[in-house]
Amino acid sequence: MNKIPFPLIYLVYLLVLLYFLIFSFHFSLLVLFIFSLIQLFRRKYFLMLPILILFTIYFSSCLLYDQKNAEHQPNQLSKIEYQPDSIEVNGNRLSFIGTSCGKKYQVYYQLKTEDEQKFFKNLDKNGTLVFTGTLSKPEGARNYNGFNNVKYLASQNIYRQINIESINGIQTNSNFSLQLLRRRAIIHIQKKFPSPCSNYITGLLFGYLGKDFGEMSDLYSSLGIIHLFALSGMHVNFFLDWFRKIFLRLGLTREKIKILQIPFSILYAFLTGLSISVIRALVQKLLPYRKIDNFAMMLILILIFMPKALLTIGGQLTILYAFAMCMTSFKKTKKAQTNVVNYLWSSICLTLVALPLLIFYFHSFQPLSILLTFIFSFIFSTILLPLIIIAFFVSFTGIIIPCNFIFLVLEGLIRAIDKPLHYPFVFGSPNIVQLLLLFIFTGLFIDFYRHTKMRLFFLSGLILIYLTCKYPFLPTITVIDVGQGDSIFLQDRFDKQNILIDTGGKVSFMKYAPWQSAQAKTNAEYTLIPYLQSIGVGKIDHLILTHTDDDHVGDFLKLADKIKISEVLVSPGELSNPVFVSKLTKANLPVHVVKTGDTIPIFNSKLEILSSGYTGKGDNNDSIITYGNFYGSRFLFTGDLEREGEKELINNFPLLKVDVLKAGHHGSKTSSDPDFIERIGPRIALISVGKNNRYGHPNQETLETYNKNKIKVLRTDLYGAIQFYRSSNQWQIRTVK
Repeated sequence: MNKIPFPLIYLVYLLVLLYFLIFSFHFSLLVLFIFSLIQLFRRKYFLMLPILILFTIYFSSCLLYDQKNAEHQPNQLSKIEYQPDSIEVNGNRLSFIGTSCGKKYQVYYQLKTEDEQKFFKNLDKNGTLVFTGTLSKPEGARNYNGFNNVKYLASQNIYRQINIESINGIQTNSNFSLQLLRRRAIIHIQKKFPSPCSNYITGLLFGYLGKDFGEMSDLYSSLGIIHLFALSGMHVNFFLDWFRKIFLRLGLTREKIKILQIPFSILYAFLTGLSISVIRALVQKLLPYRKIDNFAMMLILILIFMPKALLTIGGQLTILYAFAMCMTSFKKTKKAQTNVVNYLWSSICLTLVALPLLIFYFHSFQPLSILLTFIFSFIFSTILLPLIIIAFFVSFTGIIIPCNFIFLVLEGLIRAIDKPLHYPFVFGSPNIVQLLLLFIFTGLFIDFYRHTKMRLFFLSGLILIYLTCKYPFLPTITVIDVGQGDSIFLQDRFDKQNILIDTGGKVSFMKYAPWQSAQAKTNAEYTLIPYLQSIGVGKIDHLILTHTDDDHVGDFLKLADKIKISEVLVSPGELSNPVFVSKLTKANLPVHVVKTGDTIPIFNSKLEILSSGYTGKGDNNDSIITYGNFYGSRFLFTGDLEREGEKELINNFPLLKVDVLKAGHHGSKTSSDPDFIERIGPRIALISVGKNNRYGHPNQETLETYNKNKIKVLRTDLYGAIQFYRSSNQWQIRTVK
């Protein structure tokens, strides 16, 4: 094999920079790319230039094709061919990926009957649905650092979602596909094995975890070991090694086995849902190159044949882990103790390399995950994986191995470990510049580890960058988009004091039959909690719950489960509501019953309680009202205060003037009395309201009142999250949309 006239790894490094420059441009990437090109010329790697030009044309073509495809989508459909292994039934909710005329769609449907639910749970044939429904564009991010469904679906070549109103017919067929084989295997496991055993078999063999695994998935995530369920190198090595051993025992030569590995690998990739981590591991296993060249050739092939792979979190993480493993691999020795030490050091290096990307997306990290990964990867690879393979294949004979107790014991152990480690360390999310610096300093720290002075220098740099991620320099006031509800966060500079006013939550008007009950995350898990963690908040100093409506306090318990809370502030009237009191009791947190005149220091000033409620019932007019004069701007937060309460407030504070008003009751006509608005004279009105909400909020009459008084209105349904940040000695305003 002829020697390549330049290091493949340097070419791959430039290709990755080029890739993100084209698909996700940022000025800092351009600076780094230009600097790297200068190094290319200095080292005289001129043969790289035509390759870079070809990839520039290729990546640009992919981007243009993607943009064109996103624009040219049909306005309506009546038929869709479902992808069988994407079918997900969760209570009365059905979702799947479908295709029509070569285009892919994310499809949702609310099941009407229990028989309909059973049909889709057991559907094991390919087919087409005839339906009536609507096509719409997916929703983008509505909060800072929030989940962007548009980008997520686009990475799978999906640009529209379908909401089915009624299914008019189902046309099944006998066509075979590998996706159907995967679907049938999953259904077989769910029928034959009890929970939680079934979840571990589908998860570890086929990369499928059902919605009923939600609680345990949260626990594994909190402990930093959810990646054990991400099918990757461990699983690929296990299955390919056994594949070789079996055929060697049958007398086949190594050359023939290498040929047979190719169709086996393709089959395995389809059976695991074409996971990028599995494909990456299989490609590396089949390539004839070694170590760093093996990694480089794998990544080049991935960039050519799966150009969107690096736009996904899974793709980025699996490539990063593969690179780190190449750079930190160690040779086994005869001494077991030395091997353990080497493995732990390698694990620490892997974690250090991956940590910047992990906190960029997930914002938190469990330091003991290194040790837990070491322990549980051994349990999974040496005990659970062989056990579930035997149990799965034996089940086709009609014999079910009684192993569910093992998984019950395992989950009990996970819960016990989680109790003292429940709250991971929250780092906050780095921006692109910080992310690049973290990668550079991490690499240099590992490279210069044996040089004491350089090691301390790079370690100090890393700590400093991580601190800037966790402790934002600018003070902010953010109206978080929690849909139809309220949640406002006040954060002082360096997070030295923070206050959250309400948590948001869903108001449910319907009672569901047992079969309709779905395993679903709370609204806060999609909105409030990720935002708080992304800005480094691991503890809330003061949580003010203004009144007892679910759209203001419904997600209180979930918030308390995910983020530490030092103190909960409530009104006397809220304690008259037994349901709310039971939540407080369950949370087991310090509770302070506020009274008018109480203050909380923040922003070199104070947040003052103007009212602890007017009715004593915990209802809208019993909302806790807060006011603060922060750096010369006066803010008033009114909860769901209605016109009667507004009159009481003016009677008690006749000279009250406001610059920024958080409108009462989501801009309802029962609030924002014209006389009240005229008396307090706000310049800006903030309305926290759900997009296309059923209540018709904000009311047109209220909007006309604001317009008449020349008040600028900022609404979360139109702008997403709204943030005031202190810069250049004044409050600046920015919105997500």
